[in-house]
Amino acid sequence: MPSTPPTPRTGTLPFVVWVLAAGTSLMGTTEFVVAGLLPEIAADLDVSVSDAGLLITAFALGMIVGSPTMAMATLRLPQRQTLVLALAVFSLGHVAAALSGSFTVVLVARVITALATGAFWAVGMVIANAAAGPTAATRATGLMIGGLTLANVIGVPVGSFVGQYVGWRGPIWALAVLSALAALFIGRFVPARERRQTVSLRAEFGALRQGRLWLALSSAMLIMGGVMATYTYITPLLTERTGIPEGAVPLVLIAFGIGALAGTTTGGRLGERRPMATTITAAVATALVLLLMIPLSAHVVTVAALVLLMGWTGFTVNPVVTALAVRFAGDAPTLTSGLTTSAFNVGIAAGSAVAGMALDSAGPVGPPAVGAVIAACTVLPLGSLALHARHRGSYVVAQRAPVTKRLTQPHPGNGFARSLNGFVDAPCVGDASAERGCEH
Repeated sequence: MPSTPPTPRTGTLPFVVWVLAAGTSLMGTTEFVVAGLLPEIAADLDVSVSDAGLLITAFALGMIVGSPTMAMATLRLPQRQTLVLALAVFSLGHVAAALSGSFTVVLVARVITALATGAFWAVGMVIANAAAGPTAATRATGLMIGGLTLANVIGVPVGSFVGQYVGWRGPIWALAVLSALAALFIGRFVPARERRQTVSLRAEFGALRQGRLWLALSSAMLIMGGVMATYTYITPLLTERTGIPEGAVPLVLIAFGIGALAGTTTGGRLGERRPMATTITAAVATALVLLLMIPLSAHVVTVAALVLLMGWTGFTVNPVVTALAVRFAGDAPTLTSGLTTSAFNVGIAAGSAVAGMALDSAGPVGPPAVGAVIAACTVLPLGSLALHARHRGSYVVAQRAPVTKRLTQPHPGNGFARSLNGFVDAPCVGDASAERGCEH
């Protein structure tokens, strides 16, 4: 893949990163908007609300399986073509769902759109990181994830309100049209690249042998599992324990979306300089916030503040661990990018399932208790990464090309490469290699 010019020193991200983030926002709206339309969907398709909830499960499962699978299936396609094709399939899936009166067809359409989302995310993340360069990779990742969280702030509430007035098919048609327009827009603004003939499946799978990669993925799974275990069942907590009317619940959910957006921004900024300190602090803070929901959720002001903080602290971890995972994969990042999506969705599915059992046994405070425990467990893989970095001093990223010289000191450069504090070695080439602590 041709090299991409580094991010300008003004700190601005390339325009292509913003375009890709807009695409992820559409797909994030699709994933979450169904939760606000379940009663309408159930009534229209003549199924129970619990059966209609399978539409959410089907999408999550499609993302878990589809992200790495589609990343590999499209590995040798030009990147721009993959993005446009993914958005086209995404749009057609929504058209099929909007036209059908069969629950089975809608369920299959959800799986297809999830597969398209997985392909878009895996390739889009690689393009965004390459366009931003190593000094702004975490910020680019934060913006991409910010597109998903923006869906919670704007897309999901708007879709839910519109669906209540014009029916659930209205938001689905809107997403079909917007994703078709996004395909045209991305075809125009994402730079064309040569066919990726040099991509090696062996290198992509070889990158998975690194233990630190799985530690980063585990961190992504656990933090998302803790937050979503609570978020999935936040409505019973707000209505039954806090006493908030059902019509006011979306306002509190908007606070969560604002917090999540602030979290991805915070992680993208602070994670460039101190990734481990940022993620460990945020994970501990998330566990404390969820724990405080148990005694403090009886009051409207405190629960609203805690919901905002839950999004803020929880989503601070996401861009950092995602950028680390992609960075660890070196020049074989596509499969790893897909696996980060799978990790997040495994956390969502598992956390929600356990929280559902806690809701049945302990009532509305059960999910936050489960979420606090899961979020606290995030410290274990993050702590292992930090200790490994301290003991080893440096790591070598996965590479296909041989490296004849190796850094024994953390790279002194600016930005993300320096911020890893020894997580990544840069190749030692040129006359300046001796100044960078290279070993001959």
